[in-house]
Amino acid sequence: MLKYKCLVFDHDDTVVNSTPEIHFPAFIKALEKLRPQIKISLEEYTMYSFEPGFFALCTEILKFTKEEGEIQLAIWQDTIKNCIPDYFAGLERIIRRQKDEGGKICVVSHSSSEIIKRDYMAHFGIEPDIVFGGEVGQDKRKPNPYPLREIMRILELQPNELIMVDDLKPGLDMAKACGVQFVYAGWSNTVPRIAQYMRKNSDYYFDTVEDFTRFLD
Repeated sequence: MLKYKCLVFDHDDTVVNSTPEIHFPAFIKALEKLRPQIKISLEEYTMYSFEPGFFALCTEILKFTKEEGEIQLAIWQDTIKNCIPDYFAGLERIIRRQKDEGGKICVVSHSSSEIIKRDYMAHFGIEPDIVFGGEVGQDKRKPNPYPLREIMRILELQPNELIMVDDLKPGLDMAKACGVQFVYAGWSNTVPRIAQYMRKNSDYYFDTVEDFTRFLD
């Protein structure tokens, strides 16, 4: 018997190891073109993604113009379309069991729905039941509760019938706003400050996929 009718996953660095493999290298390419005098490490990039968020990093800290933002986006799109990131081993068992036993898999992410569906098909042979990607627009992206509320509305679920799994604060804030339990996916994040905050504020935290599997069993 499934513990939750629906598992809601973030995508990047929760299901696939995309920041070190795709997003950070693409960002560095854009930075070298648009702000060559600025150097940002992977840990700094991860911290900015944690707070205030990637979009604030681009618009408020680096102060990309609209045209520069379009250049950054084009570099990222060109990088991601040619590379499928590895997934975190063990998640295939969780995802396939959830589907095989009649449960739902949903995704709320800042990545595009097209890329998310591509990755799921490549790694798990399925598409998620519902995907809210970055194309919903900044005013409806997490931490805005809109995606999670829509999932509950569409699937006719109560907050206790689903759980959110994410590695960063926007997903945590969205879940809290909806009264949905939250799991910190600690298997991807090695930045101590982020891990400390997420462990303190999450309902559950797991350092390995195996620990999360045991929780769901």
